[in-house]
Amino acid sequence: MEKILILEPYYGGSHKLFLTGLQQSVKAEYTLLTLPARKWKMRMQLSALWFVEQISQLPLASRSFTTVLCSTFVDVAVLRSLLLSVPGWDKGTRFCTYFHENQFAYPTRKRETGRHQFTSINFTTAMASDSCAFNSYYNLESFLAGIHSYLKKVSDMKFREPVTAIREKSSVLYPGMEYSFIDQLPLRQKEDGAPVIVWNHRWEHDKGPEIFFEALYCLQEQSVAFRLIVLGQSFVTVPPCFQEAKVRLAREIIHFGFAESQEEYARLLKLGDILVSTAKHEFFGISVLEGIRAGCYPILPADLSYPELYEKQYLYEPGKLAVSLEQHLQHFVPLDAAKVETLTGRFAWSECGDSYAQWLLAGNEKMMERI
Repeated sequence: MEKILILEPYYGGSHKLFLTGLQQSVKAEYTLLTLPARKWKMRMQLSALWFVEQISQLPLASRSFTTVLCSTFVDVAVLRSLLLSVPGWDKGTRFCTYFHENQFAYPTRKRETGRHQFTSINFTTAMASDSCAFNSYYNLESFLAGIHSYLKKVSDMKFREPVTAIREKSSVLYPGMEYSFIDQLPLRQKEDGAPVIVWNHRWEHDKGPEIFFEALYCLQEQSVAFRLIVLGQSFVTVPPCFQEAKVRLAREIIHFGFAESQEEYARLLKLGDILVSTAKHEFFGISVLEGIRAGCYPILPADLSYPELYEKQYLYEPGKLAVSLEQHLQHFVPLDAAKVETLTGRFAWSECGDSYAQWLLAGNEKMMERI
């Protein structure tokens, strides 16, 4: 059986979810080396060295793999060079990198003087990998555009088409989704009352919570009835708009905060009618698909990864969220089961597992996602 070494220095959230589904869907013998999901900058700078030390401690006979799978928090150029000095390491091992995100397209609230070191690590990681896969075309194209812009700033060095080289060994593989925790709950019985709006994203600035709550305040001012469920993970620093919203939207709130279990999360999703994203960046959008699978009608930005994944009827233009919400609330038409399956089914691991198997195990041939 093929042997795959997985190196994940940010083992949590969507990264952990992805690797769990992958191991269940692609038959291989796996060795998993991980670090907890925190301090991502330190992970990018130092995890390669740490992984080399961990591999050096494996039994000599256990240092041979068909493929090494890394995420973008691993500096693959450093990793690959250091592994050459590890006894028993097979120099013919393939290195594959899965891009959940790229630092070129990641928004920041203020100019960060050290940002280039992280975009540069992403760039050299792609160059040092034998094959790269991205979780959306938006991710791939914004990454390549970022590299092109980055290299244009250099006046006295010329390069041999690195953007073309990366494109030729890259493919788009949408992350597989596991829906069983949602599907196993009974269908919601429609209750009387205003439609329920769901927002289920990280409580951070890049998910645009201020945009979401301002739209809801507009609905209040216009006496448009709605109910509200706010989910998602919060961290030490929470944008102040959440506390304000908890007060101003108290009459509409059904739930406001993190769901303590996967079952509770699914139950709350199934109470929803409309799911909203206000993301300022989104390379794919797992939480959106979870909401749709639970039966929520999506209202999403006409930007980022969303236009390639969803039809125009589910998208709103910048500054038009309140208008879109008002229209859907006053003339609400729920998604039927067939439409839910159409929107979500193609992303299930049962549908995309074969593409991942071919990417990881079938050599260097270019694999594109099945649409």
